[in-house]
Amino acid sequence: MTTSSATADIRESHTEQLIGLQDSATITDGVLALAERDPSCRVYAVRNGAGGWVDVTVTQFLAEVRAVAKGLIGLGVEPGDRVAVMARTSYGWAAVDQAIWFAGGVSVPIYETSSSHQVAHLLADSGAQVVLAGDEQLASRAMAGANMSFGRDSSVQILPIGSAAERESLAARGAEVTDHQLEQARTSAAADDVATLVYTSGTTGRPKGAQITHRNLAEGGANILSFAEDILGDGESRTLLFLPLAHVLARAVQLMCLQRGIQVAHSSDTSTLLQDLASFRPTWLLAVPRVMEKVYQAAASAAEAKGAGRIFEAARRTAVQYSQAVEAAQSGTGSGPSALLRARHAAFSRVVYSTLREKLGGQVSHIVSGASPLNPELGHFFTGAGLPIQEGYGLTETTAPITLNIPGATRIGSVGLPVPGCTVRIASDGEILLKGPVVFAGYHHNDDASQDVFDAEGFFRSGDLGSLDEDGFLRITGRKKELIVTAGGKNVSPAPLEEAVRSHRLVSQVVVLGDNRPFVSALIFPDAEQLAGWAQERGLGRLSLTELLQDREAARALRAELQAAVDAANTEVSRAESIRAFEVLDAELTESSGHLTPSMKLIRHAVLEDFADAAERIYAP
Repeated sequence: MTTSSATADIRESHTEQLIGLQDSATITDGVLALAERDPSCRVYAVRNGAGGWVDVTVTQFLAEVRAVAKGLIGLGVEPGDRVAVMARTSYGWAAVDQAIWFAGGVSVPIYETSSSHQVAHLLADSGAQVVLAGDEQLASRAMAGANMSFGRDSSVQILPIGSAAERESLAARGAEVTDHQLEQARTSAAADDVATLVYTSGTTGRPKGAQITHRNLAEGGANILSFAEDILGDGESRTLLFLPLAHVLARAVQLMCLQRGIQVAHSSDTSTLLQDLASFRPTWLLAVPRVMEKVYQAAASAAEAKGAGRIFEAARRTAVQYSQAVEAAQSGTGSGPSALLRARHAAFSRVVYSTLREKLGGQVSHIVSGASPLNPELGHFFTGAGLPIQEGYGLTETTAPITLNIPGATRIGSVGLPVPGCTVRIASDGEILLKGPVVFAGYHHNDDASQDVFDAEGFFRSGDLGSLDEDGFLRITGRKKELIVTAGGKNVSPAPLEEAVRSHRLVSQVVVLGDNRPFVSALIFPDAEQLAGWAQERGLGRLSLTELLQDREAARALRAELQAAVDAANTEVSRAESIRAFEVLDAELTESSGHLTPSMKLIRHAVLEDFADAAERIYAP
């Protein structure tokens, strides 16, 4: 049951805890319980080399996990030792992650896109002396990072684990390790011991190692499974994970699936994602907003290319209106879709929405969106098209989800209710404060930072700004450190404006400016792929972004399109908060350029630093 309360200065929302674990419990208990309960349960699927998939049962998975864990012990890993994993999202990642815990170790995920310098920092800070690498290229980068941290005489061991043969080779190192030794290692940890060090994204400073405990993962996951069972399903459910497993959200979800017996397949190559969706046919998906924006933009572009742009736009409006009407009825503020709206929706479902659903495999009943804010109109579009989006909220420090919309209790535009056992509080200055079994134990080797992020009552200071409605649903309004204060003293949160502008098909990224400036402005980075198609549709030829901006007629047409996107975003705010000017930039913001995190969050300070000249042009007299 969720309750909400308010005083003059504080609003609070709480959901009662459903499941508690013993102090001796660890994250490994879940897979053992599943194996005892249903030894033939299909927990993973791996490619068969011919476009299909081969099931992996929990019994098969456990056999590999135990073998690799013995190999780690044979290698010298002792309880409490940190073991890093640097690999692409894959079954191998899942197997070695669990094996580290069976060996009594603490896992340290490293993004496969990390540079050698980033690897060096994580290895030095965590003290990991073993790195399990997904391929030779990653092993080479890990070695370079180890050399930077510990010198060329480094004792860090780097082992390949990308293939079954490589994992078997590691397992062979444990030939002398007994089952009794393995069980002693597995049970050496307890619920409140650190299970994994997950490093923050570094959007506001150097990454810090969040100490995630076995309780955070196991107890938090067990409660979320019960809370979200209408989304996640049971043993007949399956999902395709394509987000980086080094990210706490994807990893927490994978572990929940393992506890429940939900089958997981993996896809780490964007070029094969659509084929993977079509062949595996997941029943639900985990995604980040940028993925959903790309899916929508691709569908809109395809319709435009076929001369069906007006039909798609009518279908879009209908989906949004239908979703809004259904939500109003559920919340008691409306009567639901009218007969005419239901008829239009049914017609578009056959000719438009069904095609979109089939692109995602044809079986998806829900999409969980997290890691960054989702534009509400996009949420209504997908929900109205028969792909309900359940947005949630969390941080590395909360082991990912701490709030979630669930079927029957959804407010699009919000990030939902607290998950069981958790409390969300809004401080007097609007900051979101969090408490519950998913909240981390503090930062590794950083007591000062740990003390700073907890208040006197033990609430974690999220750094995000938000509000709670009368039913306890949380809405994110911005990031405390990103709040813009104009020269006129107006406080502006850039995130909502950025979400609105970015929803336009021609926009890849947008950064809103205005701190200590006379008005709010924006840097807009067009989507090169969408732009090429748009130029052709208008008879401008297949121009690159550089060529397009140099062509006076094309550049004028592009600015008109982008101005329309800005005007639409401005309708949601006051004039003092609206974007008065913008600069279109011939650049792409990516993870490799240093402007996005692996979960596609904007590293704002890096953008402002690297494109300072463009900002100055906007405000030049």
